[in-house]
Amino acid sequence: MSAVKQILSFILHEEHFGLTISHIQEVLEYRRVTAVPRTPAFLLGVTNLRGQVVPVVDLRALFGLEQQPLTIDSCIIIVDIALGDEQVAVGLLADRVCEVMEIDEACLNKPPRLGNQINTDYIEAIARQEDDFIILLDLARVFSGDEISAVTQAVQLMGAGVDESSEVDS
Repeated sequence: MSAVKQILSFILHEEHFGLTISHIQEVLEYRRVTAVPRTPAFLLGVTNLRGQVVPVVDLRALFGLEQQPLTIDSCIIIVDIALGDEQVAVGLLADRVCEVMEIDEACLNKPPRLGNQINTDYIEAIARQEDDFIILLDLARVFSGDEISAVTQAVQLMGAGVDESSEVDS
């Protein structure tokens, strides 16, 4: 008998993605995001989560997907990522959250090799769900190197009191 993996599925650019539920703190309705100057385009800015400064990442921009306007379904998925030996909360902008589901690990497939032009390093697995596929993201690989440095820098800048007047439209 194979193990079952619980994931939160969400929509990003009309595609289904998923995250292992153990990484997720909560899902929030879209809220005010304060832009942080001199950060990469994928970093929308930071938001206040019960007094904690949380960087918010636009997964569309990070993955090079076409940008879409925010909708009533837009939300921020708060996840925990490892930064050295500590866990840091990061918000991920998603078009819509679908559901928490259980997927049999035997139904998970390794991502296909697509050549050098397409980076599949951030994909943990691909699951087939009826007539659709769900791309399971590996947060440790999504936030490696430059990405985690940009997120860390944003939190440090906000902690140092960067002007909060530049707001991303909500």
